[in-house]
Amino acid sequence: MINRILDLWEKNPLKLILLTAVILRLIAAIFSKGFGMHDDHFLVLEPAQSWVDGYDYNRWLPGNQTDAVPSGHSFFYVGIHYFILLFLKSVGIHDPQVKMFIIRLLHAAFSLITVYFGYKITLKLSDLRTANLTGLLLAAFWFLPVLSVRNLVEMVCIPPMIYGTWLIIEHWENKKPFRYFFIAGIIIGLAFSIRFQTLFFAFGLGLAILLKLRWKEALIYGAGFFLSAAIIQGGIDSFVWGKPFMELGEYIRYNIESSGEYINNSWYNYILLILGILIPPASLFLAFGFFRNWRKNLVLFLPAFIFLVFHSAFPNKQERFILPIIPFFIIGGMMGWQEFIADNNWFSKNRKFLKTSWIIFWALNIILLIPVTAMYSKRARVESMTYLSKYENIGYILIENSNRGEVQMTPIFYLGQRVYDYGVTDKSGVGQLPEHVINDPQYQPRFFLFFETLNLDRRVDNMKKVFPNIEYETTIEPGMIDKILYWLNPLNRNQTIVVYRNRDFYPKQE
Repeated sequence: MINRILDLWEKNPLKLILLTAVILRLIAAIFSKGFGMHDDHFLVLEPAQSWVDGYDYNRWLPGNQTDAVPSGHSFFYVGIHYFILLFLKSVGIHDPQVKMFIIRLLHAAFSLITVYFGYKITLKLSDLRTANLTGLLLAAFWFLPVLSVRNLVEMVCIPPMIYGTWLIIEHWENKKPFRYFFIAGIIIGLAFSIRFQTLFFAFGLGLAILLKLRWKEALIYGAGFFLSAAIIQGGIDSFVWGKPFMELGEYIRYNIESSGEYINNSWYNYILLILGILIPPASLFLAFGFFRNWRKNLVLFLPAFIFLVFHSAFPNKQERFILPIIPFFIIGGMMGWQEFIADNNWFSKNRKFLKTSWIIFWALNIILLIPVTAMYSKRARVESMTYLSKYENIGYILIENSNRGEVQMTPIFYLGQRVYDYGVTDKSGVGQLPEHVINDPQYQPRFFLFFETLNLDRRVDNMKKVFPNIEYETTIEPGMIDKILYWLNPLNRNQTIVVYRNRDFYPKQE
């Protein structure tokens, strides 16, 4: 078996790289259920499914708002999910877990574009050995397979960014490259309609073309980009709001005015993050190579660099924001590093240092890759909804999180029916629920989800003072990685969920 793999690596490395990428992403699609963070579920799947079911979960659409103002979200990517879920409903697929498996598979297949064209870019600009190493990193970096199957716009925008860049690099020397630069602009425009911040990448790419004294090509590329943005983003907003780019305008306004309300870190935060997640010492090699060859690889370097500079300067800093440029950092970094060590006498005489460094990297990468690729993220919240889905006509549930000051959102997508939830926190006790919720059976919660087991007996007793006929139903545990993350930092909020049933509505456990 090992000999066959080595033989394939010698004869057709790209095939082996793609096979590796497919296997890892297939594992993630099968086993990595749940969602990673708020945005890849509640800003994509919940609204899309609600539209299929005939209501508007986030009240994004003008008919469901009092003031009828945009929310600042692009409808392009959410709209794609709407049509996917609508199709699945039309062919009789209703199980949320099955629907999510299909969606993860589609994302996995789409992400292969990044691996394939990342390899092709490197091969075009460097040599076979560098392309092989780059392709392997894009296929098997510890966090890429699992993120590739998530509904994260920061990941989904990468394939069009890579492909658009490839079109420019591949046809750079053509006598008549204008068609390809125009198409590249259209493709990069799709990335913008998925993730607005890629505008800085798109600008950097156009500037790089211009600095290379290819002003005609830069204009053609820009025309393609603006046409794409006008048709997709402008067109959707015109259909929904009657005016183009309404969501983009609200997105810019909100982020400027609310930039201080989110995570704010130092300007060098993303640099440290990149160096950390790409695993030292390899990350240091890649960083050195990326900046060393900036002039030579300007078309790769400048878009990623401008994107990095903007996010480093902007106050709101969340880890996922920097994901779109990670493949470009890997590609440019590997090319620059390999060229550097080839011409460096010290590294030529100290090959053992390089070999040891890469052995350490791959060992750490594999240690992380195996559990992370198969992790079931936010398992307790997802499985609690899956468990309750066997009950019909639930209507109302209550989330009890009185150890904390806020109630976490529940992924009702997995419940398969529309419900309303009430919340109890340390700031709003059960006695402060509206009177109609306490006294009117029509509005009373059918199930009670106690987040975290700390002080559970006291919390249940307090709940029984208002709703005396509740009975223990089940306990939903977080996944292994969830538990580790919660142990490392309770802000990850991956608590155990204890479910109680209201016997007034469901006398017996189903």
